[in-house]
Amino acid sequence: MKTSILLLITAITGLFSYGQGNKSKPDTIDIETINSARRYEYVDFSGKHLIIQNSLSRGIKYTDPNGKKVNKVLFWTRITNETENPLELNLDFPTEYEVPSLPGKYFKILLPPDTMTLDKEPLPDYGIIDLKSFLDNNIHKPSSLKRTINPNESGGFYVAILYDEGVVGPFRTGLSIKGQNLVYKVTRYAGKQGVLFVDEKEINCGRINLKNLVRQK
Repeated sequence: MKTSILLLITAITGLFSYGQGNKSKPDTIDIETINSARRYEYVDFSGKHLIIQNSLSRGIKYTDPNGKKVNKVLFWTRITNETENPLELNLDFPTEYEVPSLPGKYFKILLPPDTMTLDKEPLPDYGIIDLKSFLDNNIHKPSSLKRTINPNESGGFYVAILYDEGVVGPFRTGLSIKGQNLVYKVTRYAGKQGVLFVDEKEINCGRINLKNLVRQK
């Protein structure tokens, strides 16, 4: 009898210990905030890295050629290619997009042709030359960009987003890679410190030639 009780206690203790040791740990959730860096790093099979850095916003009012007032928000993206192969980047924003939480309100994404370099960051409009003229001439057109970034080089480009009047931020954006597809995420916040998430739009916006890139956490 004593032996049976001892065996029962041992079995219960073993099961309890097993359960404690095998509690599943919660997955780490990559939650981005208004202050997140929006810096994404990828690695290929040979251990070489590709790094995408997305800027903070810089916004002012803009009036189009027809006198319509819209909110203009500027960003830049810089890509560093540490792989052994040239990166061919093809971006395409063919249409305007509806603000997720504001039916009937839209935003347009335009890609100025200038090349962004870090020394231009302190300049007005991040150093874009004659931005208003570019916006006036392209506000109703699709926007696209093709760039090649050679191994061990960096390349930067600009993104201008035009929002209908009444759409307020602050805003954050981020270009990232999923497979060989490019995704541009536009996020809107609210509140005095811009800490309250409002809405987000993920846009499939192009492709790259490099394969088998895995994002590093």
